[in-house]
Amino acid sequence: MSGTVTAVSSNSEYSFTKPTRPSITLLAGLGVEGDVHAGVTVKHRSRVAQDPAQPNLRQVHLIHEELFTEVGEDGFKVAPGELGENITTSGIDLLSLPVGTLLRIGDEAIVEVTGLRNPCLQIDNFQEGLLKKVVGRDEAGNVVRKAGIMSVVQVGGVVRPGDTITVELPDEPHRPLDRV
Repeated sequence: MSGTVTAVSSNSEYSFTKPTRPSITLLAGLGVEGDVHAGVTVKHRSRVAQDPAQPNLRQVHLIHEELFTEVGEDGFKVAPGELGENITTSGIDLLSLPVGTLLRIGDEAIVEVTGLRNPCLQIDNFQEGLLKKVVGRDEAGNVVRKAGIMSVVQVGGVVRPGDTITVELPDEPHRPLDRV
């Protein structure tokens, strides 16, 4: 299974959206160089408030570009970086990957999938009603989160739009993604 990087984004300041860049550099064990969420321990404000010593399982946020098309059918206009992701992808069903999946990105970088992004109210502040499109419930009443996946950097490297992403699944049994 493989896909493509369609955009990369980072921001050195806390804000909901992240500007797109020509490239980003992933740093092993830290995240995106210069990004506010990079670090060994949690950087998301709500997580820091709970326990600032928690390991940072949210170093790199990936969203599938297909989500933008899906919400676009309901009248929402979302572009890469606008939901705070670092890497926008196409061609990979990110949400179906199990915990521990390795994503080999470009020539060098490798990230390990840790879980699902837990969408928050900031999404409705960005575009009212969008939160209900990226989090909902399935027929059995289980919460379904569509706002991308989180990962940690195993091997650093430069990532650019157009880079190939190769999926390496972990050994079975696979653990389904949950929010991190």
